[in-house]
Amino acid sequence: MIGSIGRIFKTPDLRRKVLFTLAIIGLFRLGSFIPAPFVDYRNVQQCLAGTGNTAGLYELINLFSGGALLQLSIFALGIMPYITASIITQLLRVVIPHFEALHKEGQAGQSKLTQYTRYLTIGLALLQSTTLITVARSGAMFGNSGGPACNQLLANDAWYAIILMVITMTAGTGLIMWLGEMITERGVGNGMSLLIFVSIAAVFPSSLWAIAQSNGSTIFVIVIAVGIVIMGLVVFVEQSQRRVPVQYAKRMVGRRTYGGTNTYIPIKVNMAGVIPVIFASSLLYLPALLAQFNTTSADGTTSAWVVWIQNNLTSGDNPLYMAVYFLLIVGFTYFYVAIIFNPEEVADNMKRYGGFIPGIRAGRPTAEYLDYVLTRITLPGSLYLGLVALIPLVALATVNANQNFPFGGASILIIVGVGLDTVKQIDAQLQQRHYEGLLK
Repeated sequence: MIGSIGRIFKTPDLRRKVLFTLAIIGLFRLGSFIPAPFVDYRNVQQCLAGTGNTAGLYELINLFSGGALLQLSIFALGIMPYITASIITQLLRVVIPHFEALHKEGQAGQSKLTQYTRYLTIGLALLQSTTLITVARSGAMFGNSGGPACNQLLANDAWYAIILMVITMTAGTGLIMWLGEMITERGVGNGMSLLIFVSIAAVFPSSLWAIAQSNGSTIFVIVIAVGIVIMGLVVFVEQSQRRVPVQYAKRMVGRRTYGGTNTYIPIKVNMAGVIPVIFASSLLYLPALLAQFNTTSADGTTSAWVVWIQNNLTSGDNPLYMAVYFLLIVGFTYFYVAIIFNPEEVADNMKRYGGFIPGIRAGRPTAEYLDYVLTRITLPGSLYLGLVALIPLVALATVNANQNFPFGGASILIIVGVGLDTVKQIDAQLQQRHYEGLLK
């Protein structure tokens, strides 16, 4: 293993790509600690120390920004606007025929969709930065546990200061998007995924240290051991797939014979990735957000529905919250898989090129068979996603961890997925030059 890593740095081209990627990552992390203009850095740090790095509704966004959100830095929004824009663009393919046509055009169409995603990212960054600064200005960013300093997070709340902060954070999102594309083009791995990976990995030490301080060394060691087991199981499931065999009939084109090959369609157990977890988390934030802005009724007392939401749908250790969260993930998994994998389209492509599944007629029977296989394989995948997503909530109730617990939820899924993809890309480049990969 050490020798394989050494070969990376002995290969000039690969060494240049790895060092370029590390330099971009370093620049990205540096920007996460530079405060935006007119932000009172001392008060922000005091609030973070007083609330234990949690902020209720903003925990998921803070996780994807590597802790930059709660520090109100120039990279406060992180990569989240781009993630949201990518998901929206992908979902719009279902309702806008033009987007679906662009998706089928190949490289030219994909470039156009990427351009739309960039424009939407900037628009979402404008909206989210305005919302973030408004919440920080009102003193509600850290809830009721922040103290007096949390009501004065901004050193200047004049209109020109607000506009400058919005422009700065929006420009920071645009810069992050550009850095990710530079890694994809000149570095190693998918740039956007690597930046998310780095953001999540950055909060690992603080989360583990908080567990060690509050529960002692014994619980800390147990958590590490359980985390290693969970990571191994996640790697196993993420690599699992159902291979549907496909045969291609022989065709004579002139004097040449084409086809006659055997291949397969890989259907992963977790085809939806981490998207259902993000969907479910975002949807569960809506009731708490509504309750935050409707805390009192006309007579000055708290409304009954607000009290019910605060008691049942805001705390991750509540059984009802866990049950709703789990069911939402299962439902969103089926919904998203139905969008990204179209059995009829796959069956038509196979029929066009003379492919068929042994024992299944081409055309509609093939589409029905693929839909049957996809439905069956998605069930364990959705249950797996729901159970992994519940791990941080169980840790919150048992070992007093926060909801950014590293060995579960979106954290572990992204860490494992991006890590495996990056290692495979490095391994492929090593095999091109040395005939030996990173892993033997």
